Amino acid sequence: MKHYLQRANKVLGRINELAGFSDDSQYISRIYGTEAFIHCGHKIASWMQEAGLETRIDNIGNIRGLLRSKNPNAKTFVIASHFDTVVNAGKFDGLLGIAIGIDLAEVIKEKDALLPFHIEIIAFSEQEGIRFSTSYIGSQVVAGGFKNKWLEIKDREGFTLSQVLRSLNYNTEKIKEDAILPDEWMGYLEIHIEQGAVLYEKGTPLGIVNIIAGHKKIDITFTGESGHAGTVPMNKRRDALCAAAKFITSVEKYASKEKRNTVATVGQISVPDSAPNKIPGTVSCTLDLRSSDAQLLSEAYENINNLCEKVCDKRDIYFEWKLIQETDPVICNKKLRKLLSNSLTEKSLEPVDLISWSAHDAAIISHVAPVVMLFVKCFKGISHDPLENVEINDIASALEVSDHFMNQLIAQEKTLKKNK
Repeated sequence: MKHYLQRANKVLGRINELAGFSDDSQYISRIYGTEAFIHCGHKIASWMQEAGLETRIDNIGNIRGLLRSKNPNAKTFVIASHFDTVVNAGKFDGLLGIAIGIDLAEVIKEKDALLPFHIEIIAFSEQEGIRFSTSYIGSQVVAGGFKNKWLEIKDREGFTLSQVLRSLNYNTEKIKEDAILPDEWMGYLEIHIEQGAVLYEKGTPLGIVNIIAGHKKIDITFTGESGHAGTVPMNKRRDALCAAAKFITSVEKYASKEKRNTVATVGQISVPDSAPNKIPGTVSCTLDLRSSDAQLLSEAYENINNLCEKVCDKRDIYFEWKLIQETDPVICNKKLRKLLSNSLTEKSLEPVDLISWSAHDAAIISHVAPVVMLFVKCFKGISHDPLENVEINDIASALEVSDHFMNQLIAQEKTLKKNK
């Protein structure tokens, strides 16, 4: 265990160093395309190079380090996570998986073993969707799902994604060349903090994700009529904020009453040109829907849309409902889960099966490759917050189990090729 604690301390040191790259001196915030984002990516690239990986930055800003098999026709196994953050973030979300991935590749490289497949460590440039309200842009490129229309999406300052990419000297015409084609994939592993408290409450360091919940993100705009707070009678008002407030409480009531595996959240609300003495004429908000069951997710989407329509009809409010992004629930690969389970058992750890209610790049990669996720216990399950914390012993356990998993995978693939 001493060996893994030494490696864990190195991983933690790197996470602490990367946490220093922030858009704000008061807290961690690393938004796609900012100066802090660029410096953070360069530091990750330097570690990949030190580990002996063929390192490059692709045309969406993903940092990629390849450990190449001597077989030029070998498939690729990817270990990845993201290095962008939310505003006022914790330091482990995303970075834990990247730092462990580099460490794993470095150890495999030092062994100088004959690899039956390529291993690529990827630090995805954009997962959170903060700047352009579109998540998973980094992993969409690698999975071959990038849409050219996304080049025209704008941030709050009016800059398009295309303009930002050009300012960073990325080639927008070559983005699709950065994909790993479906027949070139061996599989995908993402090591991530559990953004929930199951492992914490069990006192167990690691768990295996069975299902990644499906996710729908909706933007809603309510349009009524603005007016003077003192002169418009209450029975004559078309208050957009009151309609939005009624809708928000209806969403909470619906999701709570369902008592099934569906959650619904209104996480952002905007009242343009607001003033203390002005009736709000326009209000915008976001709706986040999640479920591990595709049918329940679809039903919730339709039912909440109907709730919105009823609220607005009653108050003579016009509303615009726009589905921004969606992912289906993902069942992680059975064979890869079995290898992870074996690795946990070998290390005398109880395999704990989990549902991930958080969105992950693994959900995007699942369209082209078998995926598996290893969750690491996080303090009280807190994430997207400065209180996010992982114990050094749990990082060591994650390294040991991941080592064993990769050794099993390599040995298994060698045996399959030998028997062909």
